[in-house]
Amino acid sequence: MGRPLDLLLRGGLLVDGSGAPAREADVAVVDGRIAVLPPRVPVAAAEVLDVSGRVVAPGFIDVHTHSDALAAPLDGGPGPAPELRLAPLLQGVTTEICGNCGTSLFPSLPKRLPALADHLRVTFGIGRVRPAADFDAFVAGQDPALRHNHIASLVGHGTLRAGVMGFADRAPRPDELDTMCALLDQALTQGAAGLSTGLIYPPGTYAATDEIVALASVAARHGKPYVTHLRDEMAQVETALEEALEIAARSGAALQVSHHKTAGRHAWGATLRTLPRLERARAEGVDVLCDVYPYTAGSTVLHAMLPPWVSEGGIGALLERLRRGDVRDRIRADIAAGVAGWENTVGNGGWDLITVASARTRPDAEGRRIADLAAESGVAPVDYVCDLLLAERGEVTIISHSMREDDVRRVLAGPLSMIGSDGVPKPGRPHPRWAGSFARVLGHYARDERLLPLERAVHKMSGLPARRFGLAGRGVVRDGAVADLVVFDPGAVRDRATFERPLMAPEGICTVVVAGRVAVRDGSATAARAGEVVRVR
Repeated sequence: MGRPLDLLLRGGLLVDGSGAPAREADVAVVDGRIAVLPPRVPVAAAEVLDVSGRVVAPGFIDVHTHSDALAAPLDGGPGPAPELRLAPLLQGVTTEICGNCGTSLFPSLPKRLPALADHLRVTFGIGRVRPAADFDAFVAGQDPALRHNHIASLVGHGTLRAGVMGFADRAPRPDELDTMCALLDQALTQGAAGLSTGLIYPPGTYAATDEIVALASVAARHGKPYVTHLRDEMAQVETALEEALEIAARSGAALQVSHHKTAGRHAWGATLRTLPRLERARAEGVDVLCDVYPYTAGSTVLHAMLPPWVSEGGIGALLERLRRGDVRDRIRADIAAGVAGWENTVGNGGWDLITVASARTRPDAEGRRIADLAAESGVAPVDYVCDLLLAERGEVTIISHSMREDDVRRVLAGPLSMIGSDGVPKPGRPHPRWAGSFARVLGHYARDERLLPLERAVHKMSGLPARRFGLAGRGVVRDGAVADLVVFDPGAVRDRATFERPLMAPEGICTVVVAGRVAVRDGSATAARAGEVVRVR
């Protein structure tokens, strides 16, 4: 080695992300790249950190986030608080994959950008977000001064659809589908990581299977995955999973099932069937994997609790409808009876399982159940929800307590799963998964519950997602790899984020290195800003 090292992590236990057994090794950084050395070899380094008794691992890769706008330009508003931006880094996440569940900040025809902006405002909940025409424009719009870690992005089908044909509940015309395919092809060529769908969210929910097959075929030609929030994760989860497998088989695309769960009382225990189905499909030649977050509650936008027809035409049309008594009566009837093809979250659980996470003008509502808020207001829950959405101009986030622990454990331990937070970084009381997921897997599930060995847990956070999403040079600690690293105390690491205090940083994450620079030292963030937008080629 011809020149002094920039950084030497000495005396640690290397868990390299490949799934191989832990071993003693020193890890060096020079010019932003890794060199793995025998333990305790005397070498010169600008900075030496004694990490004895601690684990050195690849920087964690969060395969499922909604952090697209945290470093993007906003039109007005204060923007997100610093702690929202820091939460992933402080638990060791050095790369995030955004653009999930069918929503990304790009692409769009220029004429559709203004209408798309209002949709993104409600989705991301941190102000009016500027959409981008293509992936290059998205990259250019990311502010390096706000990038603590790296980010890659999928192409969100819902954004793509709205960017071509608006929020109409109909099939695309042939020319519209051709335009969607062309914009997707361009974004993937520019370096987007794959295609995502959110088939419970308008306008994605308006798409039939054939439309998704056509788009997934474009992703397949680029060797990039089709990533899907299934059309139903509740009573019809098995039917929805079959649709996803059909799309993968017909298109030839690798399939990533987002935040795999079987939620709601009618689906509890269904992982006993869905997980073997995924393994059987993989054995039959479908390249299918999934991701999971380690909690029994999910989080999403409040208007997703309403039937899809309410959102046709976009946010403005939704808000106009919600003022009408006959619309509210129809919503009540649809929740009670169900609608074919609709994931009826409230009908599968109840308003008492849904709490408000973010409502800017009603902070007193945050953290409280909608059923209780409605009762105190002397109105029916649907009326309370409609009034709240109107007061907030549609910008309300909720937490839904809808899963069972045994299902979560099965997915976490399964051979096909990796870890994603599904973090929704909004003000108020966001889901604690944004600040706690990775430390929770390492501490609670791997160490305390012994659900899976440490090496496999780290593999699910690093090597497996890097391979799935084509993140070359990342995910495994080996010579020449990008110097994204995390050092943690295996006996002390634990999540501290709770539903009451959702941004509490974890314990036991000691050092985080991003692109060769120390971004977290002794559990606190430094001034380093080494994150970049990763282009997947």
